[in-house]
Amino acid sequence: MASVGPPAASTQPALPSGPAVFKTIPYAFILPEILCGTWVWILVAATSVSFPLLQGWVMYVSLSSCLISLLLLVSYIFGFHKNSENWKVLDSLYHGATAILYMSAAVLQANATIRSESGPNSPLYYQLNSAASFFAFITTFLYILHAFSIYYQ
Repeated sequence: MASVGPPAASTQPALPSGPAVFKTIPYAFILPEILCGTWVWILVAATSVSFPLLQGWVMYVSLSSCLISLLLLVSYIFGFHKNSENWKVLDSLYHGATAILYMSAAVLQANATIRSESGPNSPLYYQLNSAASFFAFITTFLYILHAFSIYYQ
């Protein structure tokens, strides 16, 4: 006769909630992603946006990624995930796709930086575009780290 015991403990670590989000890898990457992405958006907005097609995509990616990452962070803080494994899949897919989009935005911003070197008001806009490119690549790296960290967890 088979005995019925307590369910076996899950081998997967629990998803963090509350302040533990800021102490657990890869979820601790969300706040730096938001902050660096916000800097990209602010720095591009501070330039004259001489190349609207290039920098418009950078603005779109940085702003939408910041907002969606902020919603994800709030969801983790308030525990909306209820420790569901589907959240890990959602998190990994979102951060992987966003890393690809951010890489395209970072490359386009670097192109805009090179093109702004010889334009009007070149020293100021070149410096702003350079800083935006730097933060775009840092943000891309953070999204890649987050996506792979959750995938290999």
